[in-house]
Parts: sequence; C-alpha cells; structure tokens
Amino acid sequence: MTEFRVWAPIPALVRLDVDGQVHAMTRTDDGWWHAEVEAPPHARYGYLLDDNATVLPDPRSPRQPGGVHARSQLWDPADATWTDSSWPGRSVEGAVIYELHLGTFTGAGTFDAAIEKLDYLVDLGIDVVELMPVNSFAGNQGWGYDGVLWYSVHEPYGGPDGLVRFVDACHARGLGVLIDAVFNHLGPSGNYLPRFGPYLSSASNPWGEGINIADADSDEVRRYIIGCALRWMRDFHADGLRLDAVHALVDTTAIHILEELATETDWLSKQLRRPLSLVAESDRNDPRLITSRERGGYGITAQWSDDIHHAIHTAVSGERQGYYADFGSLATLAQTLRHGYFHAATYSSFRHHRHGRPLDVSSIPATKLLAYTCTHDQVGNRALGDRPSQNLTTGQLAIKAALALGSPYTAMLFMGEEWAASTPFQFFSSHPEPELAKATAQGRKAEFAEHGWAADEIPDPQDPQTFQHSKLKWDEIHSGEHADVQRFYRDLIALRHHDPDMADPWLEHLTVDYDEEERWITVCRGRLRIACNLGAEPVQVPVTGEVVLAWGEPTISANDTALEGHSVAILRCG
Repeated sequence: MTEFRVWAPIPALVRLDVDGQVHAMTRTDDGWWHAEVEAPPHARYGYLLDDNATVLPDPRSPRQPGGVHARSQLWDPADATWTDSSWPGRSVEGAVIYELHLGTFTGAGTFDAAIEKLDYLVDLGIDVVELMPVNSFAGNQGWGYDGVLWYSVHEPYGGPDGLVRFVDACHARGLGVLIDAVFNHLGPSGNYLPRFGPYLSSASNPWGEGINIADADSDEVRRYIIGCALRWMRDFHADGLRLDAVHALVDTTAIHILEELATETDWLSKQLRRPLSLVAESDRNDPRLITSRERGGYGITAQWSDDIHHAIHTAVSGERQGYYADFGSLATLAQTLRHGYFHAATYSSFRHHRHGRPLDVSSIPATKLLAYTCTHDQVGNRALGDRPSQNLTTGQLAIKAALALGSPYTAMLFMGEEWAASTPFQFFSSHPEPELAKATAQGRKAEFAEHGWAADEIPDPQDPQTFQHSKLKWDEIHSGEHADVQRFYRDLIALRHHDPDMADPWLEHLTVDYDEEERWITVCRGRLRIACNLGAEPVQVPVTGEVVLAWGEPTISANDTALEGHSVAILRCG
C-alpha cells in the first residue's frame, strides 16, 4: 500500500486519482487529506479538488515527467543508487564556487552532459558547483526562477535520477554541490498551490505575489518551504543551498524563517555528519544574516555581496549607470574590499535612502561573504546579456579576477568567465501560454526601452534562438586569448589554494593602497602584494618583490614595480 497525503484546507472535497482510478480521501482537522491505495512504483497520480474534473499535480510532487501542468509520478529516493558514502562534505566558506546554468552549460543541456565537464572543473581548481534552479518550471528552457513545483526536478535536465547521477559524480571528484532554491515567489505558469491552501500572502515583490510565511495559516507553508530545502540536502545529497533574494521573504514573526531554516539545516548536518551550507542572496547589506544565532543573528553560512561586484566592475569598466552610480572610484573599491559592504548605514543615491549596516570585521570572517566579477544576474539582466569579456580587454578581465579571487572572501565564478567566453547569457523563457509568452517578451522590451534601448535590439526571451545563443562554446576554450585567460584563472586559483597567506580570512589584516589619479591599487595579503594598473598608461607602483603571477610584463626595481596598462602582478615580498 502507498500512502498519499496532501495539505488542502481550502477545498471541501479532495479525491485522489492514480492512473485514472479515483479514490476517496479522508480529511483531518488540520487540513491534511489522506488515502492508502495500491499503486505501482512509478504510478502517475494527482488530486481532484471539489467538483473540478482537472487532475492537479501534487504540491510535493517528487517527479513531473509530463511538465508542471500534468500528473505527478511516484519516485522513491530510497531507490536511488549512490556511491558517495565516504564523502566528507565541503563547507562553502573559503571555497571557489562555480555557478552554472544547466541548460546552457553544455550543448545537450542535461545533468549527464554536465558530468562530462566535471573533470575540467576539477582541473580548474573549483571546490563547489552551484546549480541555478533545477526545480520544475513551465516549458523546456528557462532560468528556473519561475518554478512552481519546488520538490520535483526539471525533467528536460534529466529529472531526479539525473540529479542523483550528477551529485554522485561531483562527490566522486571531490566537488561539493549547491542548489539554487527560490522560496520568495512562484512562477506564473502551473501555479496551482493557491487552489490547495493559503500559500500566497497579501505582500508582493518584483516577481509576483509573495509567499505566506507570516499571515494566517502560514505554519504549514513554512513547513512546505523548509521541507523542500531539507529534501535537496537529504534526498539528493546536496551540500547546501543558495537562497534566492531572501530580502523578498516578508516575515514579521519573532523567529524569522531564515533562522528557522538555518537551525533545521544544522540539525540535519549533525544527522548526516557532514557540513551543510546556506548561502543567501540579499540586497540589504545586513550582517545579521551571517551572524551566529548565539549573537542574535540568523546563522546563515554566507551571503552574496553585490557591493564587491559593483566596486570591482565599475572601477575597471567605468560603467556608472543605475545602481552603479555610487561606485567607480578606487576609494570606493578600497573601502569595499576592506569592509565587505560599501553601503553600511550610508546614503544610496540609487535607493534614495540610507542603506545597509556595518559588518563587524573583528568577529565575522571575510569568508562569510562571496566575491565575484559576474553572476547570472549581473550578466543576464543586462539588456543584451553581454558578458564583461565582450566589452573589456583581457587585461581588464585579469584585474577583475585578481581582485576577486585574490581577496580573502569566498570566491565565485560564473560559467565561462574563466576563458572570457564569447557567448552572451541572455534572459530566456518558454512559457506555453501565448498570452503569457507575449507579455514576457513585451515586458522585457518595455523595461529596457526606459533606459534608451531600441525595442528591436532586445532579444525576445521566448525565441528559441535566445536560448541557443546563450550556450557556451567549449571549442573556443583552448584558442588564442581564451586560452590565455583560462590559464591565468587556473594559476590564480591554484595560488589561492596553496599559498598560506591567501588563507587568512580576517579583514583586519587586509591592507589596500591606491592612487586615484594614476589608477593603480594594491592589496596586501600577508607577504603577497596584488598590484593592479586599471589605467591604459604604464605606471610605477610602490611595491616590489618576486613575481608569483602576472598579466603583462612587470618590471621590478629596488623600490617599485612598473606595470603596463591594464595589467596585474602578484608579488611575494620578503
């Protein structure tokens, strides 16, 4: 017998459909409906609500072979084949993380195809692979942030069995795995949850209606979220989660859902006897996220720091539009590198109000923040999805890499960054509903028209070619400047891993000097000096030592180092 359970306090009647056979269900006082029936191991099933004849998928569906509008399918994690029993786990703190979108990482866009590239990531020096969302969403291709069945794995990627093979293969090679989880909103296509229960709140965010985590009857919704999070780590052996846009989780309760999730994750970590990490994306610059619960924080493992990205990118590229307005100077870059945030209870001209809170660098190590030169957002949310490699010189790319990977922060790369990939990463979707598809395309064009872009220049997210253009071209990796950039990244990551001065996580020990007019900056990590010339003209930088790694041809004298335009040298002093 198989037990079927579903939380559905809204309908007056819920029936179970298993392979076309309808079965009665019994309701308990807490809104849960139950039924035990004979069902084959891979039965297709769903629920009939009240007198509606449409069979709806299970909100906790383990598998959706027919897509998010179709019946669910039974899938038992106990039947999965694993070989990672000796895997000790890997915390994200201090790691080098590689963010990738499964559909565009390879030509085939599947878990099995991605497995074939894992040895490359190991050779590059990657510690942890971060998968953009792999939960079920409408259509075949998309970024994954419009998921509607959070418990199931997107079938075009390979479904749950494909994810098992991928994680197992990563662990066999010493790679940890993070899964990007979106709990702040639901996608517009295939979202049947409101017909079952009060999953949505009166609050909203830029992506749609908010999730009910603090209003009436929210306790079960919170368990739905936390249960999903723990499932990725327990049933699929993930080493942690990247939590999307946690600032959009509106929680007015005394125990914030992030604190509750962190507590339960720590409990699961003890049960599994391996570290589990939660990495939050937040635009609030609030160190309470990564402060321990003993000191009044939420106890999240680490947090993305967009300020570090903005400070590095604007200083190198010169871009100052939109939220880059407060960044761009070397003084801003130095301030951000030393303190993790630039906006720390300071005025943000983009937001028109005071923003952020200072990070206590004496008690919170730099490894609690992630540094990166680009992410799926910082590339894909540009009008054309253009990468820095499509606009900057290779020397400028090397400077950005040295500042991010040479910093004491946990580091992250976005797929293809390390070889200056020529392909864009554009916003793409495949909504099956014509009206929704049209609205998505029109909305994208209207958004960027406000910033001066012609509508016909903006890629149509529904055009299959937009997706195809975003796939990496692996055949370019060993040619010309692509190979040179890749070699620099590999050597830089190796230095980060093996030089003891690179292991110091305390910002109090970090020294940054710069000359705004001459456009050079130096970062001191123990005996290592990272010297960068952000300008196009040669400069003399007041550091000296043995060259460990360089982009360009530095000239060392007794008192200083001559750097070519757009170049970097890492030197060991003493």
